[in-house]
Amino acid sequence: MAEADWNEVTYIGHRPGKAGQLRSKQAVNSALRTGADVETSKKFSGGQNKQISANKNTAKLDRETEELHHEHVPLDVAKLIQQGRQAKGFTQKDLATRINEKQQVINDYEAGKAIPNQQIMSKLERQLGIKLRGREKGQVLAKK
Repeated sequence: MAEADWNEVTYIGHRPGKAGQLRSKQAVNSALRTGADVETSKKFSGGQNKQISANKNTAKLDRETEELHHEHVPLDVAKLIQQGRQAKGFTQKDLATRINEKQQVINDYEAGKAIPNQQIMSKLERQLGIKLRGREKGQVLAKK
């Protein structure tokens, strides 16, 4: 009987809480009250299905200097996009939905702030029905 310790309690069949229960607000508050170590961290865009590649252009623009500058959408192309969109009666949001992009992308292209992407330019050409690249800028696309 010398091995029996009356201060220690052993639970038979007791399982620790599941991960979701351990992260609940009640469990965190209980741990704080008892003085246990609590580690909190916020995951960047955790639980979302976001692509990080959309921020590449933002990073490029942040690193831009006088010696190293990136090509932007020319203002004549920006005007063509805006005029073509208005001629079709689309809002920026409508056009963005039709080409599966965000409204901010259309806004940047029309303002001349965007770094040109050939895939987006071809989507815009098909939706607006006008050429935005090459020598024949502003010409109506030939229907096949």
